[in-house]
Parts: sequence; structure tokens; C-alpha cells
Amino acid sequence: MKRIYIVLTYSGTNLSKIIKHWTKDEFSHVSIALDEDLKEMYSFGRLHPYNPFWAGLVHEVPNEGTYKRFFRTKANVYSIEVEDHQFVDLRNTIYKMWENRKKYKFNIIGLLAIGFKKEVKMHNYFYCAEFVKYVLEKAHIDLNLPDKMIRPEDFKSIENKTLEYSGLLNKYKKKSLLKDYIEILKYKTANQNK
Repeated sequence: MKRIYIVLTYSGTNLSKIIKHWTKDEFSHVSIALDEDLKEMYSFGRLHPYNPFWAGLVHEVPNEGTYKRFFRTKANVYSIEVEDHQFVDLRNTIYKMWENRKKYKFNIIGLLAIGFKKEVKMHNYFYCAEFVKYVLEKAHIDLNLPDKMIRPEDFKSIENKTLEYSGLLNKYKKKSLLKDYIEILKYKTANQNK
């Protein structure tokens, strides 16, 4: 078994504020990560931190790019256990899309249509939630997500997920290091008492 990570965020950008206003949801963006440290995290979003209109398939890093600029980004990080073959299929789908990333475009019309309770799908066009759902489905990871009008907030309804972290995204790695440090201290303390 392997773990994958669903990362819900709210950055406070103008677009995220519009999305939050329309949906009344806590989070306005979702990413998928293949590792606990979120070094292999992908989504559809800004390609450049200062240009919201230049968007597409992005490799996101918690303390770089857009997240470095919007350092007050709030996040929930969930982990989900998947079969080894599902993980391989998921990784391969994401990597293949990444290799061909220039052919994929940001589905701004589909994203805005959600505010009007409409669905607009176009070939090779995605917004963040469409992308995450698409790669999960390609890997046959069934999480009982809505068939239509998928929103980042819908990923909160996934069963058998574990909330790994809730707080500022730029503090996530520090929390992970602290957790490791505490485990080491526990181990040392237990061995000293023997």
C-alpha cells in the first residue's frame, strides 16, 4: 500500500476570493501530491506567481512560486491509502501529462461556471478540481466524488482519509520535521530506560 496526499488550500488571491465568495467554501484550490513532503505536488493554477491569467498544469512546492508570494496560504493536507498499482498508474498519468503540459490549458470558463451552478468541460482544459478528479479516475481510485461540477471542497467528503495537517501551508514541513524529532526523542527515551 502507498499513500497519496490531497492538499486543499486558500491563498487569498483575488481569484481565490471570488471563488470563495461564490461557493461559500473554506478552500478554493486542490492539489494532489505523491509524497508526504509535498515535493511531488501537482494541480492546475498559476504558472507565474504574479500573473493570474497565465495558468495551466503546475508542479507546486509549498514555499516556492505562488505559495512563497502568498505565504499566508491556509491548508488541509489529507492522506489516502491506495494500492501499489493504483499509485503507479496515478504517477504515470501525472508524469505523462507533465511531459505534454503545453497541450493542456486552464479551464477558466469551467471554473467560473461553477458560480452559476453550470458545468463547462472542454478537451484538454482543466481547473484544479477537475484535474485531481481526472488523474484519480485514470488510476481507478474511486473516492465517490460528484459526477459533475466538482469543487475543491468536495474532496473533504472522501471516506477513509486521514487529516495529516491543518494550518499555514508554509509551516507544513516544519510540522513534519517536528513530528520526526518527537519520534526520535521518544525512541531515545525508551532505549535509555532499558
